[in-house]
Amino acid sequence: MTLFEALSKSADSPSPGILEPVGSSVQAVPSVPSDTPSPESVAEVLRDLRAQFGRYICVIDDLDLDLLTLWTFHTHLAFETYSTPRLQLDSTMPGSGKTTVLEHLSRYCLNPIQAASLSSPALLTRMLNNGLRTILIDEVDRSLDPKKEGVGELIAVLNSGYKRGATRPVLIPGKGGDWQVAEMSTFSPVAMAGNAPALPDDTKSRCIRVLLMPDLHGAVETSDWEEIEESAQALAERISAAADSVRDFVKAIRPELPPGCIGRIKERWNPLKRVAAAASPEWEAIADKLIIRDIAEVEMDREDGMTNLPPAVILLQDIAKVWPADRVFIASTVLVEELVEHNPHMWGPMSSYGKVLTVQRFGRMLVQAFKIHSTRQGDSKRGYFRSQFDVPFRRMNLTPTAGTDGTDGTAEPTAWEAA
Repeated sequence: MTLFEALSKSADSPSPGILEPVGSSVQAVPSVPSDTPSPESVAEVLRDLRAQFGRYICVIDDLDLDLLTLWTFHTHLAFETYSTPRLQLDSTMPGSGKTTVLEHLSRYCLNPIQAASLSSPALLTRMLNNGLRTILIDEVDRSLDPKKEGVGELIAVLNSGYKRGATRPVLIPGKGGDWQVAEMSTFSPVAMAGNAPALPDDTKSRCIRVLLMPDLHGAVETSDWEEIEESAQALAERISAAADSVRDFVKAIRPELPPGCIGRIKERWNPLKRVAAAASPEWEAIADKLIIRDIAEVEMDREDGMTNLPPAVILLQDIAKVWPADRVFIASTVLVEELVEHNPHMWGPMSSYGKVLTVQRFGRMLVQAFKIHSTRQGDSKRGYFRSQFDVPFRRMNLTPTAGTDGTDGTAEPTAWEAA
Protein backbone atom coordinates (compact mmCIF):
# COMPACT_ATOMS: atom_id res chain seq x y z
CA MET A 1 0.00 0.00 0.00
CA THR A 2 1.35 3.41 -0.97
CA LEU A 3 0.88 6.58 1.00
CA PHE A 4 -1.63 7.76 -1.59
CA GLU A 5 -3.80 4.68 -0.94
CA ALA A 6 -3.40 5.09 2.80
CA LEU A 7 -4.57 8.69 2.67
CA SER A 8 -7.54 7.72 0.51
CA LYS A 9 -8.64 5.17 3.09
CA SER A 10 -8.19 7.64 5.92
CA ALA A 11 -10.54 10.07 4.24
CA ASP A 12 -13.31 7.45 4.25
CA SER A 13 -12.72 6.14 7.76
CA PRO A 14 -13.26 7.88 11.12
CA SER A 15 -10.66 5.64 12.80
CA PRO A 16 -7.59 7.31 14.27
CA GLY A 17 -5.20 5.25 12.15
CA ILE A 18 -4.99 3.06 9.09
CA LEU A 19 -4.58 -0.70 9.40
CA GLU A 20 -1.80 -1.85 7.13
CA PRO A 21 -1.06 -5.60 6.75
CA VAL A 22 2.56 -6.47 7.45
CA GLY A 23 3.32 -10.10 6.70
CA SER A 24 0.89 -12.15 8.73
CA SER A 25 0.21 -9.40 11.25
CA VAL A 26 -1.62 -6.11 11.15
CA GLN A 27 -0.02 -2.88 12.26
CA ALA A 28 -1.49 0.57 12.69
CA VAL A 29 -0.20 3.23 10.32
CA PRO A 30 -0.64 6.68 11.84
CA SER A 31 -2.95 8.98 9.94
CA VAL A 32 -1.29 11.89 8.18
CA PRO A 33 -2.38 15.34 9.35
CA SER A 34 -4.74 17.19 7.04
CA ASP A 35 -2.19 19.92 6.36
CA THR A 36 0.41 17.39 5.19
CA PRO A 37 1.41 17.74 1.53
CA SER A 38 -0.16 15.15 -0.76
CA PRO A 39 1.79 12.03 -1.71
CA GLU A 40 2.18 13.43 -5.21
CA SER A 41 4.38 16.16 -3.75
CA VAL A 42 6.82 13.51 -2.53
CA ALA A 43 6.97 11.93 -5.97
CA GLU A 44 7.39 15.38 -7.47
CA VAL A 45 10.31 16.21 -5.18
CA LEU A 46 11.96 12.91 -6.08
CA ARG A 47 11.41 13.63 -9.74
CA ASP A 48 12.99 17.07 -9.48
CA LEU A 49 15.91 15.74 -7.44
CA ARG A 50 16.57 13.06 -10.03
CA ALA A 51 16.46 15.66 -12.79
CA GLN A 52 19.00 17.72 -10.87
CA PHE A 53 21.32 14.73 -10.54
CA GLY A 54 20.89 13.88 -14.23
CA ARG A 55 21.80 17.39 -15.23
CA TYR A 56 25.18 17.39 -13.49
CA ILE A 57 26.18 13.76 -12.83
CA CYS A 58 27.28 11.26 -15.49
CA VAL A 59 26.52 7.62 -14.67
CA ILE A 60 26.92 4.44 -16.68
CA ASP A 61 23.42 3.16 -15.90
CA ASP A 62 20.57 5.68 -15.67
CA LEU A 63 19.07 3.59 -12.85
CA ASP A 64 21.90 4.92 -10.70
CA LEU A 65 20.32 8.38 -10.87
CA ASP A 66 17.22 6.86 -9.27
CA LEU A 67 19.45 5.17 -6.69
CA LEU A 68 21.11 8.48 -5.81
CA THR A 69 17.70 10.09 -5.53
CA LEU A 70 16.22 7.50 -3.18
CA TRP A 71 19.38 7.29 -1.09
CA THR A 72 19.57 11.08 -0.69
CA PHE A 73 15.93 11.30 0.36
CA HIS A 74 16.29 8.38 2.78
CA THR A 75 18.97 10.22 4.78
CA HIS A 76 16.20 12.47 6.09
CA LEU A 77 14.27 9.36 7.21
CA ALA A 78 17.14 7.13 8.35
CA PHE A 79 15.92 7.08 11.94
CA GLU A 80 12.52 5.82 10.77
CA THR A 81 13.97 3.18 8.40
CA TYR A 82 16.15 1.82 11.24
CA SER A 83 19.08 0.93 8.97
CA THR A 84 20.97 2.96 6.38
CA PRO A 85 22.97 1.45 3.52
CA ARG A 86 26.40 2.86 2.81
CA LEU A 87 26.63 4.56 -0.58
CA GLN A 88 29.83 3.70 -2.43
CA LEU A 89 30.75 6.09 -5.25
CA ASP A 90 33.22 4.06 -7.28
CA SER A 91 35.29 4.65 -10.40
CA THR A 92 38.17 3.09 -12.25
CA MET A 93 40.08 6.35 -12.72
CA PRO A 94 40.26 9.93 -11.43
CA GLY A 95 38.11 12.65 -12.96
CA SER A 96 34.94 10.54 -13.01
CA GLY A 97 32.83 12.97 -11.00
CA LYS A 98 32.92 11.43 -7.53
CA THR A 99 33.68 14.73 -5.82
CA THR A 100 30.91 16.36 -7.86
CA VAL A 101 28.43 13.80 -6.53
CA LEU A 102 29.58 14.49 -2.97
CA GLU A 103 29.09 18.22 -3.56
CA HIS A 104 25.50 17.63 -4.61
CA LEU A 105 24.87 15.25 -1.72
CA SER A 106 26.20 17.91 0.65
CA ARG A 107 23.37 20.20 -0.52
CA TYR A 108 20.51 17.70 -0.26
CA CYS A 109 21.29 15.12 2.45
CA LEU A 110 20.39 15.41 6.13
CA ASN A 111 22.87 17.57 8.09
CA PRO A 112 25.80 16.70 5.82
CA ILE A 113 29.43 16.89 6.81
CA GLN A 114 32.18 16.50 4.21
CA ALA A 115 35.39 14.84 5.33
CA ALA A 116 38.45 14.43 3.15
CA SER A 117 39.51 11.87 5.76
CA LEU A 118 38.64 10.72 9.26
CA SER A 119 41.53 10.82 11.68
CA SER A 120 40.02 8.67 14.43
CA PRO A 121 36.90 6.72 15.46
CA ALA A 122 36.52 9.06 18.45
CA LEU A 123 36.23 12.05 16.11
CA LEU A 124 33.54 10.26 14.13
CA THR A 125 31.42 9.47 17.20
CA ARG A 126 31.77 13.00 18.58
CA MET A 127 30.50 14.40 15.28
CA LEU A 128 27.35 12.31 15.74
CA ASN A 129 26.88 13.01 19.45
CA ASN A 130 24.58 15.97 18.94
CA GLY A 131 22.33 14.38 16.34
CA LEU A 132 22.08 12.38 13.16
CA ARG A 133 24.33 13.57 10.34
CA THR A 134 25.22 12.36 6.85
CA ILE A 135 28.95 11.70 6.58
CA LEU A 136 30.49 12.22 3.14
CA ILE A 137 34.01 10.81 2.83
CA ASP A 138 36.19 11.48 -0.22
CA GLU A 139 39.24 9.52 -1.40
CA VAL A 140 38.43 6.42 0.65
CA ASP A 141 40.91 4.47 -1.48
CA ARG A 142 43.52 6.28 0.63
CA SER A 143 41.77 7.28 3.86
CA LEU A 144 40.20 3.84 4.43
CA ASP A 145 43.06 1.73 3.14
CA PRO A 146 43.01 -1.38 5.39
CA LYS A 147 46.81 -1.41 5.39
CA LYS A 148 46.99 1.94 7.19
CA GLU A 149 47.38 1.90 10.95
CA GLY A 150 44.16 2.52 12.85
CA VAL A 151 41.91 2.14 9.81
CA GLY A 152 40.54 -1.20 11.00
CA GLU A 153 38.92 0.36 14.06
CA LEU A 154 37.51 3.21 11.99
CA ILE A 155 35.98 0.77 9.51
CA ALA A 156 34.49 -1.18 12.42
CA VAL A 157 32.71 1.98 13.57
CA LEU A 158 31.41 2.67 10.05
CA ASN A 159 30.20 -0.93 9.78
CA SER A 160 28.37 -0.89 13.10
CA GLY A 161 26.75 2.47 12.43
CA TYR A 162 24.52 1.29 9.64
CA LYS A 163 21.89 0.20 12.18
CA ARG A 164 20.08 2.41 14.65
CA GLY A 165 21.21 1.95 18.24
CA ALA A 166 24.86 1.25 17.43
CA THR A 167 27.26 2.94 19.88
CA ARG A 168 30.93 3.16 20.73
CA PRO A 169 32.38 3.74 24.21
CA VAL A 170 34.33 7.00 24.40
CA LEU A 171 36.26 8.51 27.31
CA ILE A 172 35.13 12.00 28.31
CA PRO A 173 36.45 14.32 31.05
CA GLY A 174 34.59 14.02 34.34
CA LYS A 175 34.56 15.83 37.66
CA GLY A 176 37.79 16.09 39.57
CA GLY A 177 39.92 15.33 36.55
CA ASP A 178 38.63 11.79 36.26
CA TRP A 179 37.64 10.23 32.98
CA GLN A 180 34.23 8.71 32.42
CA VAL A 181 32.99 6.29 29.78
CA ALA A 182 30.16 7.53 27.57
CA GLU A 183 28.27 5.52 24.97
CA MET A 184 28.15 7.66 21.82
CA SER A 185 26.12 6.82 18.75
CA THR A 186 27.76 5.64 15.55
CA PHE A 187 24.49 5.48 13.59
CA SER A 188 24.58 7.66 10.50
CA PRO A 189 24.14 7.61 6.72
CA VAL A 190 27.55 7.43 5.02
CA ALA A 191 28.64 8.03 1.42
CA MET A 192 32.18 7.03 0.44
CA ALA A 193 33.93 8.03 -2.80
CA GLY A 194 37.12 6.52 -4.14
CA ASN A 195 38.87 4.95 -7.11
CA ALA A 196 38.23 1.20 -6.73
CA PRO A 197 38.83 1.26 -2.96
CA ALA A 198 39.98 -1.96 -1.28
CA LEU A 199 37.14 -2.04 1.21
CA PRO A 200 36.77 -5.14 3.40
CA ASP A 201 34.09 -7.64 2.41
CA ASP A 202 31.96 -6.88 5.48
CA THR A 203 31.95 -3.20 4.49
CA LYS A 204 31.12 -3.97 0.85
CA SER A 205 28.19 -6.08 1.98
CA ARG A 206 26.69 -2.96 3.58
CA CYS A 207 27.22 -0.81 0.48
CA ILE A 208 25.08 0.14 -2.48
CA ARG A 209 27.46 0.93 -5.35
CA VAL A 210 27.27 3.59 -8.03
CA LEU A 211 29.89 3.35 -10.78
CA LEU A 212 31.08 6.56 -12.42
CA MET A 213 33.26 7.21 -15.47
CA PRO A 214 34.67 10.42 -16.96
CA ASP A 215 32.30 12.55 -19.03
CA LEU A 216 34.45 12.94 -22.16
CA HIS A 217 31.62 14.06 -24.43
CA GLY A 218 30.00 16.81 -22.38
CA ALA A 219 26.86 14.85 -21.60
CA VAL A 220 26.30 16.76 -18.36
CA GLU A 221 26.70 20.36 -17.25
CA THR A 222 29.40 21.73 -14.98
CA SER A 223 28.24 22.34 -11.41
CA ASP A 224 28.71 26.09 -11.12
CA TRP A 225 27.61 26.55 -7.52
CA GLU A 226 27.78 30.31 -7.74
CA GLU A 227 24.92 30.06 -10.23
CA ILE A 228 22.92 27.09 -8.88
CA GLU A 229 23.35 27.40 -5.10
CA GLU A 230 20.09 29.26 -4.61
CA SER A 231 18.00 26.75 -6.56
CA ALA A 232 19.76 23.89 -4.78
CA GLN A 233 18.85 25.40 -1.41
CA ALA A 234 15.21 25.69 -2.47
CA LEU A 235 15.19 22.04 -3.51
CA ALA A 236 16.82 21.03 -0.22
CA GLU A 237 14.01 22.73 1.69
CA ARG A 238 11.42 20.88 -0.37
CA ILE A 239 13.18 17.58 0.33
CA SER A 240 13.14 18.25 4.06
CA ALA A 241 9.46 19.23 4.06
CA ALA A 242 8.47 16.21 1.97
CA ALA A 243 10.37 13.89 4.31
CA ASP A 244 8.60 15.37 7.32
CA SER A 245 5.23 14.79 5.67
CA VAL A 246 5.77 11.02 5.35
CA ARG A 247 7.82 10.34 8.47
CA ASP A 248 5.12 8.36 10.31
CA PHE A 249 4.17 6.45 7.19
CA VAL A 250 7.75 5.38 6.43
CA LYS A 251 8.23 4.29 10.02
CA ALA A 252 5.24 1.94 9.85
CA ILE A 253 5.20 0.66 6.27
CA ARG A 254 6.67 -2.74 5.39
CA PRO A 255 6.49 -2.98 1.59
CA GLU A 256 6.88 -6.25 -0.26
CA LEU A 257 10.38 -6.92 -1.58
CA PRO A 258 11.37 -8.88 -4.71
CA PRO A 259 12.16 -12.61 -4.31
CA GLY A 260 15.72 -13.20 -3.14
CA CYS A 261 15.92 -9.92 -1.24
CA ILE A 262 16.88 -11.43 2.10
CA GLY A 263 19.62 -11.13 4.70
CA ARG A 264 22.14 -8.37 4.11
CA ILE A 265 20.58 -7.51 0.74
CA LYS A 266 17.30 -6.81 2.50
CA GLU A 267 19.08 -4.62 5.06
CA ARG A 268 20.55 -2.60 2.20
CA TRP A 269 17.39 -2.10 0.20
CA ASN A 270 14.49 -2.12 2.65
CA PRO A 271 15.07 1.56 3.65
CA LEU A 272 14.99 2.74 0.04
CA LYS A 273 11.92 0.64 -0.79
CA ARG A 274 10.09 2.19 2.17
CA VAL A 275 10.95 5.66 0.88
CA ALA A 276 9.74 4.68 -2.60
CA ALA A 277 6.47 3.39 -1.12
CA ALA A 278 5.90 6.84 0.37
CA ALA A 279 6.09 8.39 -3.09
CA SER A 280 4.18 6.42 -5.71
CA PRO A 281 3.76 3.01 -7.34
CA GLU A 282 6.13 4.17 -10.06
CA TRP A 283 8.90 4.78 -7.55
CA GLU A 284 8.19 1.42 -5.92
CA ALA A 285 8.67 -0.23 -9.31
CA ILE A 286 11.95 1.64 -9.75
CA ALA A 287 13.14 0.45 -6.34
CA ASP A 288 12.29 -3.12 -7.30
CA LYS A 289 14.36 -2.77 -10.49
CA LEU A 290 17.32 -1.60 -8.42
CA ILE A 291 16.94 -4.49 -6.00
CA ILE A 292 16.65 -7.10 -8.76
CA ARG A 293 19.71 -5.63 -10.46
CA ASP A 294 21.69 -5.84 -7.23
CA ILE A 295 20.64 -9.45 -6.58
CA ALA A 296 21.74 -10.39 -10.11
CA GLU A 297 25.09 -8.60 -9.71
CA VAL A 298 25.76 -10.38 -6.41
CA GLU A 299 25.09 -13.72 -8.07
CA MET A 300 27.32 -12.89 -11.06
CA ASP A 301 30.11 -11.76 -8.73
CA ARG A 302 29.85 -15.06 -6.92
CA GLU A 303 29.95 -17.06 -10.15
CA ASP A 304 32.92 -15.07 -11.45
CA GLY A 305 34.85 -15.60 -8.22
CA MET A 306 34.65 -11.92 -7.25
CA THR A 307 33.17 -12.73 -3.87
CA ASN A 308 35.65 -13.90 -1.25
CA LEU A 309 33.81 -16.67 0.55
CA PRO A 310 35.20 -18.15 3.77
CA PRO A 311 37.05 -21.47 3.21
CA ALA A 312 34.44 -23.35 5.22
CA VAL A 313 31.67 -22.13 2.91
CA ILE A 314 33.67 -23.16 -0.17
CA LEU A 315 34.22 -26.54 1.48
CA LEU A 316 30.48 -26.99 1.99
CA GLN A 317 29.77 -26.00 -1.62
CA ASP A 318 32.33 -28.50 -2.90
CA ILE A 319 30.91 -31.27 -0.70
CA ALA A 320 27.48 -30.62 -2.23
CA LYS A 321 29.00 -30.93 -5.71
CA VAL A 322 30.97 -34.15 -5.19
CA TRP A 323 28.50 -36.14 -3.07
CA PRO A 324 26.79 -38.80 -5.24
CA ALA A 325 23.01 -38.83 -5.27
CA ASP A 326 22.78 -42.50 -4.23
CA ARG A 327 25.06 -42.41 -1.20
CA VAL A 328 24.03 -41.95 2.41
CA PHE A 329 27.47 -42.49 3.94
CA ILE A 330 31.02 -41.74 2.72
CA ALA A 331 34.33 -42.43 4.47
CA SER A 332 36.32 -39.32 5.38
CA THR A 333 39.37 -40.40 3.38
CA VAL A 334 37.31 -40.91 0.23
CA LEU A 335 35.50 -37.60 0.62
CA VAL A 336 38.77 -35.70 1.06
CA GLU A 337 40.26 -37.36 -2.03
CA GLU A 338 37.25 -36.33 -4.10
CA LEU A 339 37.45 -32.77 -2.84
CA VAL A 340 41.13 -32.49 -3.76
CA GLU A 341 40.42 -33.83 -7.25
CA HIS A 342 37.39 -31.59 -7.71
CA ASN A 343 39.03 -28.32 -6.54
CA PRO A 344 42.83 -28.73 -6.48
CA HIS A 345 43.44 -24.97 -6.34
CA MET A 346 41.60 -24.82 -3.02
CA TRP A 347 42.41 -28.20 -1.47
CA GLY A 348 45.53 -29.41 -3.31
CA PRO A 349 49.24 -28.75 -2.71
CA MET A 350 49.04 -25.42 -4.58
CA SER A 351 46.37 -24.02 -2.25
CA SER A 352 46.95 -20.93 -0.12
CA TYR A 353 47.34 -23.29 2.84
CA GLY A 354 50.39 -24.78 1.10
CA LYS A 355 49.42 -28.40 1.72
CA VAL A 356 46.95 -31.00 0.54
CA LEU A 357 43.77 -31.09 2.60
CA THR A 358 44.12 -33.74 5.30
CA VAL A 359 41.36 -35.71 6.98
CA GLN A 360 42.23 -34.02 10.27
CA ARG A 361 41.99 -30.46 8.88
CA PHE A 362 38.84 -31.41 6.99
CA GLY A 363 37.27 -32.66 10.21
CA ARG A 364 38.25 -29.56 12.18
CA MET A 365 36.75 -27.26 9.56
CA LEU A 366 33.43 -29.11 9.62
CA VAL A 367 33.27 -29.09 13.42
CA GLN A 368 34.22 -25.41 13.80
CA ALA A 369 32.01 -24.09 11.00
CA PHE A 370 28.98 -26.39 11.10
CA LYS A 371 29.31 -28.62 14.24
CA ILE A 372 29.41 -31.71 12.05
CA HIS A 373 31.42 -34.60 13.57
CA SER A 374 32.58 -37.72 11.82
CA THR A 375 30.94 -41.01 12.78
CA ARG A 376 30.80 -44.66 11.71
CA GLN A 377 28.37 -46.79 9.74
CA GLY A 378 28.63 -50.13 11.45
CA ASP A 379 32.24 -51.34 11.36
CA SER A 380 33.24 -49.01 8.52
CA LYS A 381 35.92 -46.35 8.64
CA ARG A 382 34.95 -43.01 10.11
CA GLY A 383 33.01 -40.79 7.76
CA TYR A 384 29.85 -38.77 7.32
CA PHE A 385 26.18 -39.40 6.66
CA ARG A 386 24.55 -37.28 3.98
CA SER A 387 21.80 -36.31 6.45
CA GLN A 388 24.38 -34.54 8.65
CA PHE A 389 24.64 -31.83 5.97
CA ASP A 390 20.91 -31.24 5.51
CA VAL A 391 20.72 -28.15 7.72
CA PRO A 392 23.87 -26.34 6.49
CA PHE A 393 23.00 -27.19 2.86
CA ARG A 394 19.54 -25.70 3.36
CA ARG A 395 20.84 -22.62 5.17
CA MET A 396 23.42 -21.96 2.45
CA ASN A 397 20.82 -22.49 -0.29
CA LEU A 398 22.68 -25.48 -1.71
CA THR A 399 20.65 -28.01 -3.66
CA PRO A 400 20.60 -31.43 -1.97
CA THR A 401 21.81 -34.29 -4.14
CA ALA A 402 21.49 -37.51 -2.08
CA GLY A 403 18.40 -39.51 -2.92
CA THR A 404 17.39 -37.35 -5.88
CA ASP A 405 17.26 -40.50 -8.02
CA GLY A 406 14.30 -41.73 -5.97
CA THR A 407 16.35 -44.22 -3.93
CA ASP A 408 16.58 -44.40 -0.18
CA GLY A 409 20.36 -44.61 -0.22
CA THR A 410 20.48 -48.41 -0.29
CA ALA A 411 21.63 -48.74 -3.88
CA GLU A 412 24.10 -51.39 -5.03
CA PRO A 413 27.68 -50.83 -3.77
CA THR A 414 29.63 -48.39 -5.93
CA ALA A 415 33.28 -47.55 -6.34
CA TRP A 416 32.84 -45.06 -3.51
CA GLU A 417 31.58 -47.75 -1.17
CA ALA A 418 34.28 -50.19 -2.25
CA ALA A 419 36.89 -47.61 -1.38
